[in-house]
Amino acid sequence: MPDLIESTTLMLVLLNPFLILVYLVDVVEKLERRSFAQVMLRAGLIAAIVFSCFSLVGDAIFSELLHAEFASFQIFGGIAFLLIGLQFVFKGPTAIEILRGDSAQLAGAIAMPVLIGPGTISASVLIGKRHDSWTGCAVVMAATAGAVLLVLVLKRLHDFVRPRNEPLVQRSVEVTGRIVALYIGTVAVDMIMQGTRTWVEKF
Repeated sequence: MPDLIESTTLMLVLLNPFLILVYLVDVVEKLERRSFAQVMLRAGLIAAIVFSCFSLVGDAIFSELLHAEFASFQIFGGIAFLLIGLQFVFKGPTAIEILRGDSAQLAGAIAMPVLIGPGTISASVLIGKRHDSWTGCAVVMAATAGAVLLVLVLKRLHDFVRPRNEPLVQRSVEVTGRIVALYIGTVAVDMIMQGTRTWVEKF
């Protein structure tokens, strides 16, 4: 049981509903609650399926299909994550604007790269190694569902507070985005270091 809680918490922290809300601030402000919920549920379903696949056959995908080491993905993913963090430091939440096209396209854009990223894919592979197949799938699905639910709660809270004090909400989102950049950068560097350590241990 402690291992299940630890794995679920790891996945939920990497999904980070507060970070998702900052990523999607334009979407949160433009879409009404019902439309936003539909888009988030579709995005969450896409992400849960992808995470489950990596949990089940993550190692095989890298070693047999891609003929690459998982450590290489960690290093590349860490670099990509680091660039995102730097964009947030200098530009704030406007660094990522994904509100394009209709709701169907938006769900895919939210699923990747907002939900499906280097950190969450890495965690899915590690969870798959730590637990048996179906338990790993259950963990990543539960964490994804929890993250989506928390985002919907935050959306409701945002809609309640914003009309009453919009300048404060805007400023809070701006500050939160830049603070979150520190977390993103930290995770990115840790991924790079883990990947590099794995490579070094091979020699």
